[in-house]
Amino acid sequence: MSLLVLVLVTGVIFLIADAIMLSTVMKPLFAQHLGETLREGIRPLPAVLFYLIYMAGVVWFAGWPALRDGTPVTALVNGAILGLVAYGTYELTSWTVMRDWHPSMVVADMAWGATVTAVSAWGGVLAARAIS
Repeated sequence: MSLLVLVLVTGVIFLIADAIMLSTVMKPLFAQHLGETLREGIRPLPAVLFYLIYMAGVVWFAGWPALRDGTPVTALVNGAILGLVAYGTYELTSWTVMRDWHPSMVVADMAWGATVTAVSAWGGVLAARAIS
């Protein structure tokens, strides 16, 4: 039961926070620098695949070790590291090869990745501990 709560709460926190951030901050920032090269809408399949794969990684590398060891702060720290590495990989690679990629996009997305991953993993662990 604890693992199910961990997975669900981590995912819900992440999805809600990411939806808000993407629509209010990231979309305008990326539109400012990438303009016409952005799609009007999203491609649902890659979005769903990203969230499923990423949430599995967040639970495996941050949430589950913290829940298992009884140390919620481990989820916060490991989540921040995982988020920085994952979002940094995408952003720094894009900045390396894309003509119009801007450093402000890199900084904002890497900071967001570290924050949302840390908070989601931590919240999931707190919720799972509360029900056990």
